[in-house]
Amino acid sequence: MTDSWSETDLAHPPIGIAGWCRVVLRGVMLGGVTFGALALMLLVRVVERPLFGATRPITPHITQGVCRVAFRIMGIRLCIHGKPMGQRGAVVANHASWLDIFALNAAQRVYFVSKSEVARWPGIGWLARATGTVFIARRSADAKLQQAVFEARLRAGHRLLFFPEGTSTDTLRVLPFKPTLFAAFYTHGMEQVMHIQPASVIYYAPKGSDARFYGWWADMDFASHLKMVLAAPWQGAIDVILHDPLAVNDFPDRKALSAACEAVIRASHQSALGAV
Repeated sequence: MTDSWSETDLAHPPIGIAGWCRVVLRGVMLGGVTFGALALMLLVRVVERPLFGATRPITPHITQGVCRVAFRIMGIRLCIHGKPMGQRGAVVANHASWLDIFALNAAQRVYFVSKSEVARWPGIGWLARATGTVFIARRSADAKLQQAVFEARLRAGHRLLFFPEGTSTDTLRVLPFKPTLFAAFYTHGMEQVMHIQPASVIYYAPKGSDARFYGWWADMDFASHLKMVLAAPWQGAIDVILHDPLAVNDFPDRKALSAACEAVIRASHQSALGAV
C-alpha cells in the first residue's frame, strides 16, 4: 500500500440477478428489524425516560439485540473475544466501516460519540439520536462545551464509545490516535474512578474479494457500499477484541492515555492482519 491509500479505488464487483435478489431480501429484512426496533425503542422511552431520567436500563438491550440479528441477516460471522469491563468509563476502538457500529453494539451496550453531521443524515441520524449517540462538533470554540456534555454522560453511568482516529480507514491499518477527547477523563477528579477499555475491530474479507471489502472511507457512497455488502454471495468475518481496561489514573495525561490505547489496538490489529 502507498500513501494514497485514502483514495477510494475499491472496485465494486458487478451485481447480477442473484445478487440483486440478495440485496432486496437482506435489505428488507435488515430495514424491517432495524426500524421496527426503533419504533419499539421510542415506545419504551416513553416509560423509561420519566422513570429513569438520563440512565437507560432497557433500550440499550434492544439496540444490542438488533445488531446481533443484523449480522445473521447479512451472513457475516461475528466473533467477540473478551468481556465488557465492569468498571465505569469508556471504550475506544479503531474505525474502518459503518459496520463498526453494528459490531461494537453487538459486543456490549454502549453509546457512540459521533461527529455532529451524522445527526442530519436521513435514516441514520434518526437511529443515532434514538440510541443516545453523543454528537460533537469539530470547531475548537465548542471544545469546552463538548467536554462538559461528555463528562455529564460519563457521570450518568453511560458507557461511551469513540473513535480516536477521527475518521474511518480501509480496514488494513490503524491511524494515529488523536488525544482530544481523552481530556474529559482528567477533569474534576474523574481520573480517580474512570477506566478505558481498548477494543479492536478486525475485518476479514470474503474469499476472493479485495482485502478492503468491508472498508468504508474517504468519499465512498454509503448506499453503494451497503448494496455491495448485501449482494455478496459469500461473506467474510469480523472479530471484536475487548482488551483489558486501563485505569485512567495510571497515566499522567490524555496524550499518554491515548498512546497506550493506540498501542494495544495497533498491536492486536497487526498481529491478526500483519503490518501494512
